[in-house]
Amino acid sequence: MSYRESPSPQALRTEVECVWTAVVDAGAPTETLDVLPDGCMDLVWTGGELVVAGPDTHPHRARREPGVLSAGLRFAPGRLPALLDVPAAVVRDQRVPLHELHPGLARRATARLEAGAAPTSVLAEVAEALPGGPAEPALRAVAARLGAGAAVAATADGLGWTDRSLHRRCLAAFGYGPAVLRRVLRFRRAAALLYAGVPIAEAAARAGYADQPHLSREVRALAGVAPRQLASGANRSTPLPSGSSITA
Repeated sequence: MSYRESPSPQALRTEVECVWTAVVDAGAPTETLDVLPDGCMDLVWTGGELVVAGPDTHPHRARREPGVLSAGLRFAPGRLPALLDVPAAVVRDQRVPLHELHPGLARRATARLEAGAAPTSVLAEVAEALPGGPAEPALRAVAARLGAGAAVAATADGLGWTDRSLHRRCLAAFGYGPAVLRRVLRFRRAAALLYAGVPIAEAAARAGYADQPHLSREVRALAGVAPRQLASGANRSTPLPSGSSITA
């Protein structure tokens, strides 16, 4: 499968981490892969439908048909729910058709796509037309602090929030509570190190795990494979950790 990431459009640079496209060569067999948790949400054109990819807590099995181009906008953690005006917890571990959330917008965008418009351009237009607004600025600090390994209680204290308030805001913005968010972002950090060829024990230490067995347990839980298999280029369909996937 050919998978590519490119920079987000300038107008969406603060919300979108990247634009991606993927296609299986015509004549090749259908490809099945597991998309791994990374704390992000995507707006996706599957080649036949516009969907919102909710925040995952486990590998999500996906199928890619030969010759069908799929594309997506990968939103930074906590950004897309505010734009959708839909709490992230509502779409956690789901792929929800956009027409179920915003039917008029989905209908107009789908018509353009079926008429041959470039998927990445249409997705950007959809993102700019979503009815919500930017996420609460403090939520960016939440993701940054937890992503850097800060404790949940310290993160709440640093923002002047109670633990309950932090939990409520995290459910709405990220789809799960702060402890799970910290776990997913730590896994994403470890995956990036493993992809870069960092030895497993060193990746465990640098990502904030107690030890190598701790990393191994978390990788198996969140990716369904061992760290060595995750790091191997032979079983990976995408070159970067964000929104990464492994072939089944």
